[in-house]
Amino acid sequence: MTTVAILPISDDSGHRVYRAISGDRQSVGKTAGEALDALTAELADDFPAMLLIQSVGPDHFFGAAQQQRLADLMALWHNANDQDLTLPANLQAELDNLAAAELKAATARSAAMLTQISREP
Repeated sequence: MTTVAILPISDDSGHRVYRAISGDRQSVGKTAGEALDALTAELADDFPAMLLIQSVGPDHFFGAAQQQRLADLMALWHNANDQDLTLPANLQAELDNLAAAELKAATARSAAMLTQISREP
């Protein structure tokens, strides 16, 4: 299954835009939907039939400090990538660990949501 991440970022003029990322492909749009539409056009047949979108703030699965650090590291990663550079190994490892923790949190959050839905009459 193809995984897509959509992140709010600031463009060169400081306005909020959204970057959709899947593997080595990415797109930017004025809205999350616009970024996703542009990316799905590139992904074509690789895109899954089911899409779950969650607007998630800090919770017991992935806290505010983790979200902020992930955002900070992603900004550093994007800046380095735009300059054809890489992050220092320690920052890349921290970014990888936070991304894995966020994926684990999303999985747990989805499982909790499915459990809640299955209990509803």
